[in-house]
Amino acid sequence: MDPVIETIRQEFTAHADPAIRENAQRFFKEEVRCYGMKTATATAIAKKYWKEVKPREKKDIFALCEDLYGSGMMEEAFVVSAWAPLLADRYEPDDIAVFRHWIDTYITNWAACDSLCNHAVGDLIVRYPGEIEELKRWTQSENRWLRRAAAVSLVVPAKRGIFLADALAIADLLLTDKDDMVRKGYGWLLKEASRKHTDEVFSYIMANKKAMPRTALRYAVELMPKDLKAEAMKKDR
Repeated sequence: MDPVIETIRQEFTAHADPAIRENAQRFFKEEVRCYGMKTATATAIAKKYWKEVKPREKKDIFALCEDLYGSGMMEEAFVVSAWAPLLADRYEPDDIAVFRHWIDTYITNWAACDSLCNHAVGDLIVRYPGEIEELKRWTQSENRWLRRAAAVSLVVPAKRGIFLADALAIADLLLTDKDDMVRKGYGWLLKEASRKHTDEVFSYIMANKKAMPRTALRYAVELMPKDLKAEAMKKDR
């Protein structure tokens, strides 16, 4: 075992709180394995050890990340989510395949999915917009977390007003998905896109509301003015 990983695991064990561990399960429908600590604590520990990891080659850091994911412990997944975006200036387009592998192999809950995708995957997409086509392929995966990842990887760019057409295209591909986590994921993407493109997202919702599940619809209209929200949520007779 790498000494840095061993030290991080020792520190996580020292910070473990049984009460937090028991409480954590309430936030997830899936069974989660965790030490039991606040996310901020896990992230602070990750950043503390980044200075020891940073000088290594990217492929070696990715190998450490895989080791962390392999434990199945949620806080160790959060270390990956903290470290991976710090490699953004070293990203290459092919790194999207690494992220796909991680999501497909190790991600088992929305927190691990979103914390990786919002920043690491989203940052890669901003640098290499051509890789949005890969996100669109993820929408066809049998893995619910890859399908959710396709949407939530664009959440931060959408909040800034970019990639609107691609966000709507991904929503189209996921529109009638049967999985609640996927519906919430693309609903969240539409919500963030509506910050800068209210009219366009409203028009999209109105054109698709008959097919759009109510879960996704509720998320999508959350930031809209009351009159638009009421119109979108009105059930057709």
